[in-house]
This record gives sequence, structure tokens and C-alpha cells, in this order.
Amino acid sequence: MHYHPESLIVDISARAQMARIQVLKMIYAGQTGHLGGALSCAEILAALFFHHLRLDPQRPDWPDRDRLLFSKGHACAMLYTMMAYRGYFPVEELMSFRRLDSRLQGHPDRLKLPGIEVAAGPLGHGVAIGAGMCLAAKMDPRARAKPSAFAAPSAQASPWKVYTVLGDGELNAGVIWEGVMTAAKYRLGNLTAIVDYNGIQQTGATADVMPTEPIADKWAAFNWHVQEIDGHNVGEILGALDRADEVHARPSVIIARTTKGKGVSYMEYDHRWHGAPPNQAQYEQALAELEEGLKPWQK
Repeated sequence: MHYHPESLIVDISARAQMARIQVLKMIYAGQTGHLGGALSCAEILAALFFHHLRLDPQRPDWPDRDRLLFSKGHACAMLYTMMAYRGYFPVEELMSFRRLDSRLQGHPDRLKLPGIEVAAGPLGHGVAIGAGMCLAAKMDPRARAKPSAFAAPSAQASPWKVYTVLGDGELNAGVIWEGVMTAAKYRLGNLTAIVDYNGIQQTGATADVMPTEPIADKWAAFNWHVQEIDGHNVGEILGALDRADEVHARPSVIIARTTKGKGVSYMEYDHRWHGAPPNQAQYEQALAELEEGLKPWQK
């Protein structure tokens, strides 16, 4: 287990809150976008981009990079913000979000923006695509040629890892579970799924639309390594990612319990903010609340 200094946790937490403010500004300015699910995954993406992932923004096609698949593509305002903050493209470009001819489309497109690994409009494909990428990594000539005599060939090392971020409503898609079975069959220890489990989807509570509980037992039944954490606690996120990296003979899932619309009182746990932009009064209140939420991390 790696030690994470308090200064790192504070830095990532602050970046997550600043990203929430940025996303709010983008969606208000364009009057289009998905706020609720973008606000819920801020800490998850900040921990990945600013600590855990092996990446090089100046070389987005670097062969040895870790692959991040943002399967819940509709919440891409947060993904774009983290990418800009990390140096993939100018921060000023964020305000072109969902505008005509912008590279920052309403759903990420790998042919438009370097650094996007997979197009994500239709939901449900992140695990299956990730499983394919992980198999490719294990076939890479740079993978360890001679695994331990006690390890199955499918458990050998790979030069890079795949992380896929899912929404809990996305788990309604059957293709998710096909990918889950495939990853387990081939013992893809280089695959980690992170479920942004905020409890709300487009039309209501996830539990009412398509019951997902007991969610941990479901993934465990498919022979995945399962962890459940507070998805807004950066220390827990970093620890879970470290533990997932130590599992080599099967894939890992991190079920991150989060809050839809996190940080804005009238948006939290309200499905109506899945894909609606705020009006001016709502924007001003949301901005004030998010800026207030940044203060504890600026001390």
C-alpha cells in the first residue's frame, strides 16, 4: 500500500472542486450539457489524472500510456475539464463546449480530440472495449515473456493498464455484463472498472428504474475483485486504486458511492438535473455554493 501525503489529498480535492466550478460555467454558458453526473465524478477523475494514471499530455498516443475509457460519455464536461487542466489542450477551449464545430462535443469522440480513447455516446461499452484493450496489452511483446510457473499465461504482466469509468444507470445495459464475464474469463488483472454510483439516472432513482443492489455481490459473483468506497473521499479513491493494481489474476471494480449533483444543494439527488442547464438565478446560487465548497481546500 502506498502512502499518500495529506498535501496530495488536499491538492486533488481542490482540483476536483475547481473543476466543478468550471463545468458549471461551461454548461451555463452553452445552455446544454449534463451537470448531475459530471459533478458526481470530479474526485474520481482528479485522482486518476493528477496522480494515478501513467500518461503524457504532450504525447497522447504514447504506446505505454494507461488507457482511460470514460464510458459514461454524456458527463464528458468533467472529462474535458480534467484533460485541459492536465495540459492536453488550452483551458480557454473549454468554453467552446458543445458549440458548433467545437472539438468538445456533447459526447467524446476519439477522432476529434487527442487523448480520448473511445467514443462514448451509447452507454454500456466501456467494460467490453476495455477487456479487448487488456487482451491486446497482454499480447504486447513488451509483456513479461516468462511468467511465474505458478501463474496462468493470462495473468502475465502487461506494459499498461485500462481504467473504465461507468455510471450506475449504465449497468442496466446487458453488454456491460457480457464484458464483465469476458474480463473474468481471461483473468484480466490489468482492467479496473470504477462505478460512479450516484444512485440517480435520467428518469429517477437507479434502484427504481432497474434495481442494482446487492451491487457488490453481483460483481463478486463474476469473480471480480470488489471494493466499495466513498467516491468523494480522495484518500479512499487513491487507496482503492492502489489495491486494484496489486490484483493480477482477475479484474477489479471500485464501487464509488457518490452524490448526483454534488456540491449544489438543489441539484443533489434530483434526477431533473441529469441533463438540464441552470437559468441565471440557479447558476448564481450554484456558483456561490461551489465556490464556498472550495474554501476548505484553499487554507
